Amino acid sequence: MAAQEQYEELARQLSAVGAVKRDLARVLPQDCSPASAIVLTLLHRYGEMRMSKLAELLAIDMSVTSRHVSYAAERGWIDRQPDPVDKRSRLLRLLPAGEALLEEVSARYTEALATCLEDWSDDDVGRLTELLGRLRRSFGDCRARAPQHALAHHTADSLTRTSA
Repeated sequence: MAAQEQYEELARQLSAVGAVKRDLARVLPQDCSPASAIVLTLLHRYGEMRMSKLAELLAIDMSVTSRHVSYAAERGWIDRQPDPVDKRSRLLRLLPAGEALLEEVSARYTEALATCLEDWSDDDVGRLTELLGRLRRSFGDCRARAPQHALAHHTADSLTRTSA
């Protein structure tokens, strides 16, 4: 197990990743927010789904999910149709305009990463990708093991210490 100081430095570095995410968000098309890009990505990856499933995948409240879905639907990126099994629910699916936007977003992200990391070796990029995937899986495992309030409390404490 790593030393406490290593976890504290990791918390600081993860907090700083917010700047990287903001820089990447700047390369998105003007009317496509990072949240919209994530909604489209999830629909592309998992296919047609109910709004409740999308909210679960996004790990956000249904009302927030509904606003994201409405925004994307108004732009013709996704379609909302009544669920044939449960008429009270809607099924969401990605439309061709959403697929095209997703391709553009992917190309822009890829270009931005290639530009910013041009002095990195292929091995370095591969290792970072591997470690970030492992980090994401560990947090998924952690959420399954730990009560949410304990994880939220620990994260808040870490961020408070690193912000000071």
